[in-house]
Amino acid sequence: MNSEIIEIVLRSIYVSGTATFLSAMWSIPLGLTIGIKNFYGKRLVKGVFNAFLGMPTVVLGLVLFLLIRHAGPFGFLNLLFTPLAIIIGQALLITPIMISFTTSAVESIDLDIRDLAKTLGATEIQASLAVLKEAAGGTLLAFIASFNRAIAEMGIAYMVGGSIPGFTMVLTTAIALQRDMANIELGLTLAAILLSIVFAINLILNLIQKRRP
Repeated sequence: MNSEIIEIVLRSIYVSGTATFLSAMWSIPLGLTIGIKNFYGKRLVKGVFNAFLGMPTVVLGLVLFLLIRHAGPFGFLNLLFTPLAIIIGQALLITPIMISFTTSAVESIDLDIRDLAKTLGATEIQASLAVLKEAAGGTLLAFIASFNRAIAEMGIAYMVGGSIPGFTMVLTTAIALQRDMANIELGLTLAAILLSIVFAINLILNLIQKRRP
């Protein structure tokens, strides 16, 4: 495996990993809140997030391109064709996944835990964290599923990243480039690496879940 391939692999993991952690900063609290609270329109809110689970990446990529291109409203930020643009795009893409999975995980446990914690003197935040701890398995699944979705997408990476060699090229765009260049052997190698990453992440998830009591 040459240095260029290693660089592409590491960049892909870094970009998608960063996007996943970034999305988790708002998605997990939102999913937790939706899961434990009863409010008017809750079913509608959940339906909206579920509807965006299948968001076409090229559509989101195009919208982001129009927003951050030099003539767009956020063009002054100079984000177009940078790794940060891909990170932001992927973070937005996986937000519905992480929120929906986290909400389902929270709703699947006994929410009396929250009331019990508050009875014992816990604050609202501490009680909510107790619920999140009980739903840790489902939350971890949300995190892994989101990362897999991010690292496997191509539309956003191509639209706002530009697939620039040595700068914004990631595994999915590199695979597409090799196909265009009729370099099928290298394309298959990159595809195998991408699948290996996804399978390895899922294997780690299964091992963690088996170790949980």
